[in-house]
Amino acid sequence: MALSKIWVLAEAADGKVATSTLEILTKARTLADTVECVYGGGDADAIAGTLGAHGASKVLATGDLTGRLAGVPVASAIAAAVAAGTGPDAVIAATSYDGRDIMGRLSVKLDKTVITNNVDLEVDGDSLVTTEPVFGGSTLVKTKFTAGGPYLVLVRPKSFAAEESGGGAAAVDTLAVPDTGATGTAKVVNRHVEERTGPSLDEAAIVVSGGRGLGEAAKYEMIEDLAKLLGGAPGASRAIVDAGWVPYSYQVGQTGKVVKPTVYIAAGISGATQHMVGMKGSKNIIAINKDAEAPIFSIADLGIVGDVHKVLPALLDALKARG
Repeated sequence: MALSKIWVLAEAADGKVATSTLEILTKARTLADTVECVYGGGDADAIAGTLGAHGASKVLATGDLTGRLAGVPVASAIAAAVAAGTGPDAVIAATSYDGRDIMGRLSVKLDKTVITNNVDLEVDGDSLVTTEPVFGGSTLVKTKFTAGGPYLVLVRPKSFAAEESGGGAAAVDTLAVPDTGATGTAKVVNRHVEERTGPSLDEAAIVVSGGRGLGEAAKYEMIEDLAKLLGGAPGASRAIVDAGWVPYSYQVGQTGKVVKPTVYIAAGISGATQHMVGMKGSKNIIAINKDAEAPIFSIADLGIVGDVHKVLPALLDALKARG
């Protein structure tokens, strides 16, 4: 069986749809007869083609929200549609800043539970069943909604592969935003976009991450150099982020970013459960650590027992020699 209709919260920036949105759309079209997107923005026409190609039949747009926090207006618009009887059986969003904000507010407005941090979804009769990893990913827990919909779900990025369905551009319609009063006047006063020269961490095909085994912040330069030579992105363990060596945006793990690159190189990372949750889905894992008993070797495809201060310089020299 399938649900009648699912709404997927669409996120985009500068006319480019977030990969996490496309991943959810790919899964949602296997769960419902109709999949539509809710978009908090005024440029829905620019992304309708991409959303339609991944399974959305319609984009319900709030209109321009420039300078406003999306949480209040988008959650209010969805809640109003549900109250009017035009809402969906389920609302699914990515575990992002906006996704969590909107779904948290929607949960209060609808008095419905949000099930978070999910990695899989399936339909059981007229209900939805979610799968969530617990205890650092060692155990998977399935949860079935027993109360009526709409079911509210947050999905962890990289849980599904984004694949096109062959559909045409989605139709664009308006999702009315009701008067939100004083709560809807919160504004974004500043945005900081971190500068980078290579691919983003969560999109890179190759990720090189460093950990406390590097010894000091200055040694992280080897990680950045290796990532640059390989055309990849640098990452980090929580330990060196907490130590202030690198920004939080570099963190890979349960409380950082979940990555699934073709190649993941872990240098000087012992393999705490929190870190492995964020990268163990990588296709090929290479671990470099002087401790032969380090947990990271339990999931590595290739393990190098050695000092990162000797292995990384040798690897850098070999790559530079190849031109």
